[in-house]
Amino acid sequence: MTDRTHPPYAWDEYRSTRLRAPRRPLVALPHNLTEVTGPLLGAERVGAWDRDLTRRHAGEPLGQRIIVHGRVLDGDGRPIPDTLVEVWQANAAGRYRHAGDERPTAPLDPNFSGAGRTMTDAEGRYRFVTVKPGAYPWKNHHNAWRPAHIHFSVFGAAFTQRLVTQMYFPDDPLFPYDPILASVPEAARPRLVARFDLAATEPDWALAFGWDIVLRGRRATPFESPSP
Repeated sequence: MTDRTHPPYAWDEYRSTRLRAPRRPLVALPHNLTEVTGPLLGAERVGAWDRDLTRRHAGEPLGQRIIVHGRVLDGDGRPIPDTLVEVWQANAAGRYRHAGDERPTAPLDPNFSGAGRTMTDAEGRYRFVTVKPGAYPWKNHHNAWRPAHIHFSVFGAAFTQRLVTQMYFPDDPLFPYDPILASVPEAARPRLVARFDLAATEPDWALAFGWDIVLRGRRATPFESPSP
């Protein structure tokens, strides 16, 4: 059966996949005791403010404060509790705090590092407070811009059990021009787009967006490297 959820490893319009996509059949490596039992990823590794990216520095970051929340679910809609969820993103100007991002046209924000993590609760719920990331140019093709997005990572019981994906914001005009989003089968693309959530919006403080992560099944979230 053809996979109708996850993007292929090679997508010609996404230039970097021409070099990094595997050209031979994948080989499944067995998980030995070391990979299965460690390192452990539990609540003891999560700090008090790790889920609030706006309170990690002396001052407040620039940009629109937002709440991003949702649930991590299995293919039958059951919650996945006690799971480590990590995020990383560009700042409001569209720049990452990373040595590889040296664009002088977008400033760094001294009060925003752009990374956070939290554990899901007993109902599989997660919640982050952050700022809405900006779009940014990249060198994939002429006049290429990435839509605003937040990277998500979901861990299983061990470090080798990890899924990575991206969350987009509704009604972004850059959607039709993004080859990364275009690599996802069309029917699955809406699963990567968050919904505006007025009920979770906090008056005079932050807009809210809801986005569930489904690990498998017919409504699975598209992942960059799905489990075999």
